[in-house]
Amino acid sequence: MLVKPATTQVPIADLIARRWSSRAIDPNRPVNRDHLLALLEAARWAPSCFGDEPWRYLVWNRFHDAAAWQQAFECLAEGNQLWVRHAPVLLLSVAAPAFGHNNQPNRWAQHDTGAASENLCLQAAALGLVAHQMGGFDSEQAKTRFNIPADHTCMAMIAVGHPAPAESLPDETRKKELETRKRKPLNKFVFEGNWANAFEP
Repeated sequence: MLVKPATTQVPIADLIARRWSSRAIDPNRPVNRDHLLALLEAARWAPSCFGDEPWRYLVWNRFHDAAAWQQAFECLAEGNQLWVRHAPVLLLSVAAPAFGHNNQPNRWAQHDTGAASENLCLQAAALGLVAHQMGGFDSEQAKTRFNIPADHTCMAMIAVGHPAPAESLPDETRKKELETRKRKPLNKFVFEGNWANAFEP
């Protein structure tokens, strides 16, 4: 497994530093049910506005139902299909649009669904699994194929599996896999006291 811990300005929790979106997945190793349950349980315990838990997940397991998995796979952009074809599990995160307690619009639903998915990805890292979220998919096709309510928002496809060597990837994808991880400095996206004042560590 390729290890690419984040290079941080100050120490952060090891699990967060180790989590990254690898594309190299072993096509022959299924994700066992206990591990899958742990990922979904981690998502379940994310914070949400009013404790509404607006996230929904669809799960497809290639080793359990190859035909359904293929239907989900076909919703992906071609560039993602190049490497996702090896993933034993695909998930789709979906945000419900209204609060359960009063049926009013929940403008935090997408934010909270993202928080649940990050919990899922961190749990995957803790288990030594790959979890890679993707925006490159046809959400309308997914809605039609899988009877997702029209007012719900498809957020991300997530490929899950056991890690494989980077050499297992096609050339262009392998290059991305081996690139150095980087992020914007804090003062480019954090402001202190006023939007005009960049945060300085």
